[in-house]
Amino acid sequence: MIAWIKQHKYCYAVGYMVFYLAAFFLSERVLEPKYIISCALDDRIPFNEFFVIPYCAWFLLLPASWLYTMVTSKKDFQDLCMIMFGGMTLSILLYWIVPNGLNLRPASIPDNFCGRLVHMLHEVDTPGNVCPSIHVSSSTAVMAVALRSGELRRKLVIRWGVCLLAAAICVSTMFLKQHSAVDVVCGCLVTVVLTVFVYGTPWRTWMKGTWMDFFL
Repeated sequence: MIAWIKQHKYCYAVGYMVFYLAAFFLSERVLEPKYIISCALDDRIPFNEFFVIPYCAWFLLLPASWLYTMVTSKKDFQDLCMIMFGGMTLSILLYWIVPNGLNLRPASIPDNFCGRLVHMLHEVDTPGNVCPSIHVSSSTAVMAVALRSGELRRKLVIRWGVCLLAAAICVSTMFLKQHSAVDVVCGCLVTVVLTVFVYGTPWRTWMKGTWMDFFL
C-alpha cells in the first residue's frame, strides 16, 4: 500500500485534512460569534434526534469518497479534492472574516440512544462557525463529482446512493439544529461555485510548474 501511494503522489493531497482540522478547531476555540444566523424556515423544522444517524454518516462518506476515487479515477480524485478542500478553506476564511453562530439547539433532548449521540456531538462541536456549513459543502462536493464521474456513469446504484446519502446528510443538519437553512444554502452555493470552476476552467494547466505539481 505504501509503495502504491509513493507511485501515486496525488494521494498526498489528503494531507490537507491536517491543516483543515487544525484551522477548524482553532476557530472553534478562538472565534466568538458576532452574527447569529437564522431564518423563518428554521422555526418550521422540528428537532429530531434520529437524524444524527445520517449526520454521522458524513464521517464515513468523506474517507470512502477519497479512497474510492483515489483507486478508480485520478481525475475524479483531483476534482473532488479541489471542490471539497476548496470549500473547506473558503468556509474557514469566512468564519474569520464574519464570525457567526446559531441559537437553535433545543433545551432538552430525548434520553435515548440517538439523543445521547446528539449530546456527545454538542460537547465537541460548538454552535459557532456555522455559515457556510462545511458538512453541507463537503457532502455536496461528493455529490457533484459522483454526478460528473465517467467512472460512475454505468454504476447507477453507487451514483444515486451517494447522492441520496449526501442529501440526507444536508437535511440532517437542519433537523438536528446544527445548522440553519441559511447555512445549508450557503454551503450548497460554495460547492456550486467551485464545481463551475473545476469543470469549467483549465485549472490543471494553471497549476503546472507550481508547488502543486505532485497533485497532477
